[in-house]
Amino acid sequence: MNLVFYVLAGLTVLGGLAAVLLKNTVHCALALTVAFAGLALLFLELDAQFAGFAQILVYIGAVAILVVFAILLTRGSETPKDGVFSHTWLAGLAVAAAVFAVLGWAVIQSAPALTHESAVPVVTVNQIGNALLGRYVLPLEIVALLLTAALVGAVIVAMHDKKEIK
Repeated sequence: MNLVFYVLAGLTVLGGLAAVLLKNTVHCALALTVAFAGLALLFLELDAQFAGFAQILVYIGAVAILVVFAILLTRGSETPKDGVFSHTWLAGLAVAAAVFAVLGWAVIQSAPALTHESAVPVVTVNQIGNALLGRYVLPLEIVALLLTAALVGAVIVAMHDKKEIK
């Protein structure tokens, strides 16, 4: 493994930790975006171009931005009064360490089962794009409508709350 992998892995882990440990929800959402970007760059480094670009388009370009807009529109971005980190950060860190240990154990135990490797199918990004815009165009449009409806719903909820305050 090279230095680039370790830097990207560190960026991803730090973004994920910041997303669960910070108190300000806007900062958490932005830290989650950093974690998504780190994952996308890891996919791109592993020559999984479609997975990397899908991570950028779907998670960073849609989900993370939608979360930030929803938080800002529903006034969930108040600055915490008693520090930046949550009071339960130690419990969260313990749970994260336990999950990491279980996942590490599972990966180590599965290593002997990977002795017989099969040939990797050759699928290009062009073939995936043609499938998305051909055979799978309806599910793609449904996902786009779902994300749009979620954003419109957040705007309606924010507007409704503002009318009640006046």
